[in-house]
Amino acid sequence: MSSPFTWNRQRPSVMPSHRYRDVYERVSVPVTERRWPTNRITRPPLWVPVDLRDGNQALAEPMDPARKRRFFEQLVAMGYKEIEVGYPSASQTDFDFVRLIAESDLAPEDVTIVVFTPARRDLIERTVESVRGIRNDVVIHMYAATAPLWRDVVLGVSRAELTELIVSGGRDILELAGDCPTIRFQFSPEVFILTEPDFVLELCDRMTTLWDASPDRPVTLNLPATVEVATPNVYADQIEYMHRNLSRRDGVILSVHPHNDRGTGIACAELAVLAGAQRVEGCVFGNGERTGNVDLATLALNLHAQGVNPMIDFSDIDAVRRVVEDCTRMPIPERHPYVGDLVYTAFSGTHQDAIKKGFAEHRARAAQLGVPEREIDWQIPYLPIDPADVGRSYEAVIRVNSQSGKGGIAYLLQTEYGLELPRRLQIDFARHVQRHTDTTGAEVSAAVLRDLLTEVYTAADDRIRLVSHPIRAIADGRIAVEIDGRTIDREFGEREPVSVLVDLLAGCGVRIEVLSLTEQAVDRSEVGASATYLEYRAQGTTRWAIGFGHSPVDSALGAVISAASRSADEIPLLPTG
Repeated sequence: MSSPFTWNRQRPSVMPSHRYRDVYERVSVPVTERRWPTNRITRPPLWVPVDLRDGNQALAEPMDPARKRRFFEQLVAMGYKEIEVGYPSASQTDFDFVRLIAESDLAPEDVTIVVFTPARRDLIERTVESVRGIRNDVVIHMYAATAPLWRDVVLGVSRAELTELIVSGGRDILELAGDCPTIRFQFSPEVFILTEPDFVLELCDRMTTLWDASPDRPVTLNLPATVEVATPNVYADQIEYMHRNLSRRDGVILSVHPHNDRGTGIACAELAVLAGAQRVEGCVFGNGERTGNVDLATLALNLHAQGVNPMIDFSDIDAVRRVVEDCTRMPIPERHPYVGDLVYTAFSGTHQDAIKKGFAEHRARAAQLGVPEREIDWQIPYLPIDPADVGRSYEAVIRVNSQSGKGGIAYLLQTEYGLELPRRLQIDFARHVQRHTDTTGAEVSAAVLRDLLTEVYTAADDRIRLVSHPIRAIADGRIAVEIDGRTIDREFGEREPVSVLVDLLAGCGVRIEVLSLTEQAVDRSEVGASATYLEYRAQGTTRWAIGFGHSPVDSALGAVISAASRSADEIPLLPTG
C-alpha cells in the first residue's frame, strides 16, 4: 500500500512558488534563547486606534469632517487614551480636523493626540502648525521606509543617505517642537519587518539619542509589519531582538503596527506583546490597506476571554459597529470575531444541544453557589465569551432552530414580495416564525410570512396615526399626529421629518431611540412602493418596526408610527388648547 502522502510528492507543480523566498533568507534575526514563548500577557498594552489616519486613507470614500468627528467621539467614549487623528500635511480635511481639536473641547484632557508625517521638513512644518495650541499631550509620528527594496526601488538611496534623511527629519521636529513639554516624538521605520535588524537598531538608537528619550519624556518606537510576509514567530523574534538590544530602553515605548496580509495579524500582535511590545496600533475592526490593519476589537476581547481586562469598553459592541459601518461605509462581515451577526449562533443540532446543556449546567452551578449567573466562571461549550458581555442577547444562541430557517424565510419574502430584510431583522423575525410553526405545525407559505411580518412589526392599532399625508406634510412644512383622538402638530424647520416625528412623540410620552433606518424600493403592489426597516430602542430593549408606503418618506414615517404604537403601553393625556 502506498503512503497517503505519496500524491503530495508526485503532484506536478501548478503554482509558481519557486518565485518567492522565505523571509529568513532576507532577514536573519540574531535571537537565541527566546523568552517570548514562555511569557504570558497579564495586562493590556496601550491601544492606539489609527482608523482616522491609516484606516481612513484605505477607504474608497474617505471620511468627511462629520463622520470623522463621530468616529473620534466613539473612540473616546470607548476609553482609548491615545488616538492617531490624521495626516495633516496630506489633506486640508485632516489639517482642519486637527485644528478643530485645538480650538474646541472635542478631546478630553486625558486623551493624547497623535499626528503623522513623513521625514520631510515642509511637511513637518505643516504638521507642527496643525497641532499648535492643542491643550492635550501630542505625539508627532514621523516615518520613513527603511527596507532594502524600498530604499533601492522607491527612494533610490543608500543606507547612509537614508540615515541622514531620517536624522535630518528628527532634527527638524526637535527644532520646531522640541521646546513644547506636551509634545512627544514617535519614529516608525516603515517595513520594519523586512529591514536588516542591525540597520533598524542603529536608526532607532540614533533617534532616541537625538530626541533624548527618557522615562520622563519617552520616545515611541513603532515597528510595523507594513506588509505581513512571515509567520508570526519571525515578527516576535524581531521585536524581542529590539526589546533586548535598544539603548535607552527605559525611555522607549516599544510599539507595533501589524498588517494582515497573511491573515495572521492578530497572532503577530499577540506574540509581539509577549516579546516586549508595550503598545499596539490598529483599527477597531481591522480596516486598512489590502487585508487591513490588526483588529483591536479582537485583540481586546481575546484578552477579555482570558480574564485580562482590556480597559476598552465593548459592552455594546453593536453600537460600536453601527458607528464604524456608518463612518467607513463598509459592512462588518457576518463571521467577524465577536461582532459579526452570526458569531454567537449555532446552526448545527449537536452544537445546539451542547450549548443548551451548558446553559443548564451554568444555571445549576449559580443556584448551588447562591449567586447570580453573571458572577460565576463562564464555561459554555462553543461560546468562548458570554454574549451578554458585549451587549448581545441569548435569544439568537438558544433558539438556533429558528435561526436555521431564516435563509428560507428571507428568500420567500424577497422572491414573492421583493422585501429584503436586513440581516438582524431576519434573525429577529425567525423567532416569531418558529413560534408560529411550533403552534400550528403547518407549512409556512410566502403569504403567511407576509401577514406575520405585518402583524409583528407594523402598527398594533390606530391609537397613533399620521393625520396628514407625508408628501403634503413635507410641502406644508408641518407634521400632524393623532393620538387617542387628539391632534398635535409640529413645524419641520430645517430638520428631517423622522427626527421631528420622534421628538413630537417623545413630548407625548412615547420615547423611542432610532438606531438605524433602512429604506428599500419595492416593485410589488401588495406592500407599496417603499419599505422602511427601523431598528430602535424603547424601554431599554432593541426592537424592530416596519413601515410601508408610496414613497421613502411615507414608509419611514410609517415605521416610526409602528414603533411608537408598539412601545406606548400607556400614553398620557395631552394638554388641551
